[in-house]
Amino acid sequence: MTTQLEAPEENKKLPDQKKKKLVMSDRGKQEAKLGWWLAGPAVVVLLAVTAYPILQAAYQSLFNYRLTDPDNRFFNWGQNYVVILSDPQWWTTLGVTVMLTVFTVAVELVLGFALALVMLNAVRAVKPWIRTVILVPYGIITVVSAFSWSYAFDLGTGFVNNWLAVFGLDPNYDWFGGFWSSFFVISAAEIWKTTPFISLLLLAGLAQIPGEMVEAAKVDGATWWERMRKVIIPNMKAAIMVALLFRTLDAFRIFDSVFVMTAGAQNTATVSFLAYNQSIAQLQVGMGSAVSIMLFICVAIICFIFIKLFKVDLSQARGE
Repeated sequence: MTTQLEAPEENKKLPDQKKKKLVMSDRGKQEAKLGWWLAGPAVVVLLAVTAYPILQAAYQSLFNYRLTDPDNRFFNWGQNYVVILSDPQWWTTLGVTVMLTVFTVAVELVLGFALALVMLNAVRAVKPWIRTVILVPYGIITVVSAFSWSYAFDLGTGFVNNWLAVFGLDPNYDWFGGFWSSFFVISAAEIWKTTPFISLLLLAGLAQIPGEMVEAAKVDGATWWERMRKVIIPNMKAAIMVALLFRTLDAFRIFDSVFVMTAGAQNTATVSFLAYNQSIAQLQVGMGSAVSIMLFICVAIICFIFIKLFKVDLSQARGE
């Protein structure tokens, strides 16, 4: 004889609760439909522009193909990827790319948040001028910015060493003669150029925080740090995550600054520069395509980490 145990009432309600969550309101349906109509053309154009190059690169990466020797082109069953993963140069460039990404994005996040606070709390009379001055670097083309920083720190044309000589430092210091000094200049150029982008996104997040909430915390006796830690930062989590995601993807593909300043010398080559070097400089189309696909996979992994593990949800910005 067996006794059938009845499921708890809470468990019986679970399916009904799930059904209620799956039912979308009329407004939600209209917004979803409008979203598809607005984003649909962009998605079609994006696929038309990017899908073919990606598929072509994936196809060519499976061949041993050099432009200067087209008759010797043959299918090598993915041997290019084995060569890349077993080559220390790949891991060196990947390590440099990760270091540049982590360092520049971390500094940009701190500086960008400070600049966003300045732009938000500045006196109304000077606020437009402050925003314009802060956002000017982001409007400059990256190659132009890289050349400017290169000339500034160059041993022959630079003026930075003359400034350092005032403080008793070596006026003949070669900034591009070593890894860490080159790493510093490249990072400084990237931080100067792209910090306004992060500050702009964070400013949008700060502007969405109700002033009454901050004032209430102030009335309750919360210090500046407590208001920042318990009120402001938690309410702009979505803006911070989106800023980090966009900048991390952009920083991981860094190419212009490295190409202009060092051309990969002093072990400063990044993954994008390695792909350029294989495809354009050495005309090894198959190997260059394989490096490009590896870069694409790295970017896809970064997107997965941010969206799934860090739970980036743009709907949080709408208070849903």
